[in-house]
Amino acid sequence: MSLEVYDKVNRIAIKDFHSKTLKGMYPYLQVLDDILSYATISSRENLGLVDIPLDQVAGVKTAGRTNAFASNFMPLLPKESEFAAKWCRLYESHMEEGIREPVIAYEFMNRFYILEGNKRVSVLKCCNAVTVPATVTRLIPEPDDSDESKIYYEFLEFYEKTGVNYLNFSQPGNYRKIMEIINIDPDSMWTDIEKKQFHSYYIRFTKVFEKKGGNKLSLTYGDAFLIYLNICGYLDMDSKSDADIQQEITKIWNDFVFYPEKPEVMLLMSADHSADKKPLVKRILPLSLETLKIAFIHAKTVETSSWTYGHDLGRGHLEQALGEQISVRSYFQADSPEEEVSCFDQAIEDGNTIIFSTSPKLLDTSIKYAIKYPKLKILNCSLNTSCKYLRTYYGRLYEAKFLIGVIAGIMSQSDKIGYIADYPIYGMIANINAFALGAKMVNPKIKIYLEWSKLKSRYPENNLEDISVSFISGRDFIKPEEDSPQFGLYNTNMDEIVNLAMPVWNWGIFYEQTVRSILNGTWNQEIPKGKNQSINYWWGMSSGMIDVICSNRLPSGTARLIELLKKNICSGEFIPFSGDIHSQDGLVHNKIQEGITAEEIITMDWLTDNVIGFIPTIEELAEDAKPIVKVQGVEKAKTLN
Repeated sequence: MSLEVYDKVNRIAIKDFHSKTLKGMYPYLQVLDDILSYATISSRENLGLVDIPLDQVAGVKTAGRTNAFASNFMPLLPKESEFAAKWCRLYESHMEEGIREPVIAYEFMNRFYILEGNKRVSVLKCCNAVTVPATVTRLIPEPDDSDESKIYYEFLEFYEKTGVNYLNFSQPGNYRKIMEIINIDPDSMWTDIEKKQFHSYYIRFTKVFEKKGGNKLSLTYGDAFLIYLNICGYLDMDSKSDADIQQEITKIWNDFVFYPEKPEVMLLMSADHSADKKPLVKRILPLSLETLKIAFIHAKTVETSSWTYGHDLGRGHLEQALGEQISVRSYFQADSPEEEVSCFDQAIEDGNTIIFSTSPKLLDTSIKYAIKYPKLKILNCSLNTSCKYLRTYYGRLYEAKFLIGVIAGIMSQSDKIGYIADYPIYGMIANINAFALGAKMVNPKIKIYLEWSKLKSRYPENNLEDISVSFISGRDFIKPEEDSPQFGLYNTNMDEIVNLAMPVWNWGIFYEQTVRSILNGTWNQEIPKGKNQSINYWWGMSSGMIDVICSNRLPSGTARLIELLKKNICSGEFIPFSGDIHSQDGLVHNKIQEGITAEEIITMDWLTDNVIGFIPTIEELAEDAKPIVKVQGVEKAKTLN
């Protein structure tokens, strides 16, 4: 029996040997000593006895007996050899009582090389074992700028917390991303329960993924698992059957096929007024009398959140504009994963076919439901999202912030202006920089003192008061029935607080235009046929979605200047981010006629040279700020110190 098995695996080995030879590849096992001759080892670490994944056993430590095995660890020597007899005896022993004696191995770049126990590894691979016990010595190379080195050093940090050695990625940053997704405290060691749970989920996924043909794709199983968890979630894996996982994998299959490419982000920068015109077929055929059902899902309530209040005003505008053509329902307080699911389930049960989720915090759940219900039209209020399953929308608020910065620069009685920001997310840094550039345009000496309201134990107003700034750009919104005058641009050194200007979000304009495009049949015309694209609406002042309200206390000359600048920004004749722009670290941009690209504006992670302040990391933020920053934070904000 064992000889028949040997004959079978020997033929597999010979086939692998010939295949590698014909392709000009090395047909034997890799030799670590040869690899190390081109590397500098900075340190060695004794890992003790660990289970190592057999699919990560890449070769042997020394060159002796490498000709006995093909590159897949199957035996090459003929069945009449003494080697074959020893292999067969070991196989029989394994079938009777199992191989328990550990092998001795070296780990280098998360690949394992056997010093003692080659035949044990060969037999176990033949029997489709998953792991082998091994006494392991880790060889750590000196770091360099290559992606491979970055990935390995990220793995070392991940391994220190988790003890997981079977997860491999092809792109830097993925170990951090998966830690964010599974939502286990990154500063603590994993418990045995957490390790077993993660391993169970990983094995379940990889079995289904391999059955689907995932082993034929170019990405690693770790890459695929990360893609799956990022879209479909981790916390509810227990409740899913293998059939559920297979169905989800099928729906997002192209995400695996084209990895690491993402859908091209198509930024729609202005309102498409073709939505006001019905296509010819709509004008010829009778219109459907069926009412379009629309849901608004909010993370908070109108009473507790000015952001939610603003979107609810947009809902009111939409209902007034389209009347009986639509039926609208709002769902509030989706402020936890459970409540998010409950709101989405209820919205779908109520028959809504369009869903606006009005916070970046709802993005992940929005994506999951967009995949689960592909016939629904789901739009999430967020920025810089590459996902073809839904559309996102946001506003170019930096245009309004630039104008308010101009006002602050003109009106300030000192060279110090305060700016209070909340979340270091996409678009926020552009708002700060645009305000600073606007102020600097009219007062080259002015400095913007930046404070963050979402930092731990931080009191921004008190800090700015100590600096004696003359004006503060504070909250963009106030809650309904709130009396506080500390919003927009306001003074700090007078007996009475005076608001000079504030930015305005007219969400109703976007909601009306979008729903009209659906009613009139022009919704799908925005995507070129055959394109794998993610639609991001990013409208500015030219659409009317963003505006600035100025106080009547503003001098008439200043008010006229703001109107002129606003007109030129709307027409594209003036670009806030153009000309010489210096960051705190040096020159960023110096093309007089051209502005920074839209993508560069969205992803800004630097501050202009007249800003006194910093971009906080995620661990510096208050706990309630971390979820939104994990989803939409700029890269510098997501970084841990």
